[in-house]
Parts: sequence; structure tokens; C-alpha cells
Amino acid sequence: MNPITSHSAPRRIIVDSREQRPYDFEGFTTVRRALPAGDYSLEGLETRFAVERKSLDDWVQTVLRARGRFSRELTRLQSYDWAAVVIEGSIADILAGNYRSDVAPEALLGITVSLMQAYTPVHIIFGGDRPHAAALVAELLKMGGERTWQ
Repeated sequence: MNPITSHSAPRRIIVDSREQRPYDFEGFTTVRRALPAGDYSLEGLETRFAVERKSLDDWVQTVLRARGRFSRELTRLQSYDWAAVVIEGSIADILAGNYRSDVAPEALLGITVSLMQAYTPVHIIFGGDRPHAAALVAELLKMGGERTWQ
């Protein structure tokens, strides 16, 4: 059971139609449709608030082999009021080499830090394993729905 539930979500969660392994947000109303950036947003805030989800292996492959496309997405996210990339993994996982690639952990950590610096204010957050990352994303969406943007 998902530990994050809501009986009256302030906005519907939009799940990008291209998201291959979407989270289940128990108690929230979700709608699947294409988003301009990110995997999750809130209805009415699709170009102002977004969360991109990455498994650790996807993160590694994206920053190594699809950096141009990902850089364009991060640039779009920089224009949002609030945006984040939530990685299903931890820094400990990176340092232990718990991913499918022969890139050195220190190099991957360096790439990650350089992206954090280059694409401020986009938040890059290590969410731990998938259930913990899902709980984090649910809370980010819940808090985002409670926030008022002018």
C-alpha cells in the first residue's frame, strides 16, 4: 500500500503519456496525457510545475548517451516555477557502482553535480529506492497543489 494518500487532492495529477512505469498515487485522481516536460505535473500547472522520474540506470544512460535531448528538457524545466528530477537511487548506490554501466562512480557523481549546477533552479533529488521515490514524488505533488502561484 502506498503510504501517501489523499481524500481531497487539490488538483488532478497529470502523468505524461510517455511515462513507461508510472507511480500509483492512491487517493489522487490521475490523468494520462502528454506533458511538455517532466513525467508528472498538476492540472492547470503543466508548464509551471513538473517532476521528472528516472530510475538510476535510466539516469546513467540519459546523462551519458542522451545528454543533448536531456539538456533540452532541463532547459525547458528551468523556465518553470518549480521543477525537479527525482532519481530512484541514492548517492551511496552511485558510489557503490550499483548501476549498469562501466562509467566510474566518481565520474558519474561529477556529471550529476555539474548538471545540478548548470540547470539551477531545477532540483535533482536522490529519492532512494522506487517506493521511497514514489512517496517523495507524491508529497511534492501534494505540496505543489497546495501552493498558490500568481
